[in-house]
Amino acid sequence: MRKPIATSILVAALTLSGPAFAAGVKIAVVAPAEGPFAALGKQISAGAAFQAGDRGSQVIPINESCDPAGSDALTKALLASGAEAAVGFLCTESLEAALPALAGAGIPAITVSVRSDILMEDALKKNWPFYRLAPSGKSEAAAVTDAIVSNWKGRPLALIDDGTIQSRELVESVRNGLAEIGVTPVFTDTYRPSQEQQVSLVRRLAKSGATHVFTGGDRNDTAVIARDAKAENVPITLLGGDTLKAADLDVPLEHGVLAMTIPDPARSAEAAPVAKAMRAAGIEPEGYVLPAFAAVSLLEQAKDQAEKDDNTLAVALAKGSYTTVLGPIGFTRSHELAETPFRLMRWQDGHFVDAANNGTTE
Repeated sequence: MRKPIATSILVAALTLSGPAFAAGVKIAVVAPAEGPFAALGKQISAGAAFQAGDRGSQVIPINESCDPAGSDALTKALLASGAEAAVGFLCTESLEAALPALAGAGIPAITVSVRSDILMEDALKKNWPFYRLAPSGKSEAAAVTDAIVSNWKGRPLALIDDGTIQSRELVESVRNGLAEIGVTPVFTDTYRPSQEQQVSLVRRLAKSGATHVFTGGDRNDTAVIARDAKAENVPITLLGGDTLKAADLDVPLEHGVLAMTIPDPARSAEAAPVAKAMRAAGIEPEGYVLPAFAAVSLLEQAKDQAEKDDNTLAVALAKGSYTTVLGPIGFTRSHELAETPFRLMRWQDGHFVDAANNGTTE
């Protein structure tokens, strides 16, 4: 995928980490090419290819079926590719199948999507070179807990979930985190999801005296709760999790609803030049496009470091922080992101903005 010369210079400058570039990296890009996840796979492939051309890196597309039945074919394709590293991996099933073989071949893997804590625990126990640009499953709850403690100290707090496994686990993790520091909610409840109205829930919240509510529910249910609270004249501040970063369904999200979510990287100062260049090339920098771009950039810089240190690519990945369109990226000893990507955001004028810089978090 060719870009204008000025754009190539601009993108190269963004990822420059030393006095000279080493050779490019041969990278397997694992992403669905067909089926229900093909649109997301296209985002991963487009982002990886857009970065690779500037350094002479080579991307080898590997189809990801996200089906355990295709695990053997995926693993064989990866090992036959001759890749130095692999990026993408939309689905947990693909990683579970491929990681042992990749580890045996000394090929590091970077996922842009999978958050499974169990998989990372296995990887660490077995010394697999597995890293991720996606946050861990535990980091969302930790970020929510920190936000509640920092912004709602002394406020009457409610914790509610919608009864699903994901919602229940998130709310329970927040509850446990708060209990460790002596914070007890005045109200807890499990509501029935996907209802046209939540007036009875809102009235129970009002009766409890709770003014600040964390919900583990999805965007539509949260929008219904916010709408009904407004109609019932019940003054509550609503905070949701990463599931709020979705499209409106039947009810639009109320202005001022808070979410602990990952900001759109295309809106950041670091990514602005690349996002502009992508749009000029007919690529919308949405979803996994910029994370995949960052993964390739990360590997290219790590290869520079590996050659400088006369070490492996996996060791170089773990060594330090590298400049990317997602901001500086480094990894902990547990191969997790050194800095959480979650931020407290506020719904305003049709999109989420930084809550700290754009209105109250109260």
